[in-house]
Amino acid sequence: MKTLISLCATTLLLSTSAMAEVTRHKLPNNSTFPIARAVEVPADTALIYHSGQVPSPANPKAEKFTAEYYGDTEAQTLSIFKKFEESFKDLGVDFGDAVKLTVFLVGDPKLDGKMDFAGFMKAYTQYFGTEAQPNLPARSAVQVASLVRPNMLVEIDMVLAKPSK
Repeated sequence: MKTLISLCATTLLLSTSAMAEVTRHKLPNNSTFPIARAVEVPADTALIYHSGQVPSPANPKAEKFTAEYYGDTEAQTLSIFKKFEESFKDLGVDFGDAVKLTVFLVGDPKLDGKMDFAGFMKAYTQYFGTEAQPNLPARSAVQVASLVRPNMLVEIDMVLAKPSK
């Protein structure tokens, strides 16, 4: 009988652990800004550290590495999210599994060298905090001096949590 009770308790603990989900803590004061204050990932969840992605050309016919070639911050961000979407297929995850993003934004010459945070957010809010995909990641966005190519304005890396099966 003791063995049976012990076996039942162990099974219950294991099944509870397997059902543990990622916890996303909302920002304080009922903020509607589309990021999480913090994200908790249970121990039985695999973390995927996805390398940074940079944009594909928005206009491949334009002169290489010009502003027209890559497009503005919004276009570059959308391009990057499309690249993530393709990569996610092989990894068995989607944007709802993202738990942390780091966003690197270069100052836009059209904005006197300030990063185009509004342009980034126009693209970001198409993928995060939507009715179809409400899961919000923790996120940092920083302005950097430059990226790997001239006129690249955005690079994003991501950490995803893939629940064990």
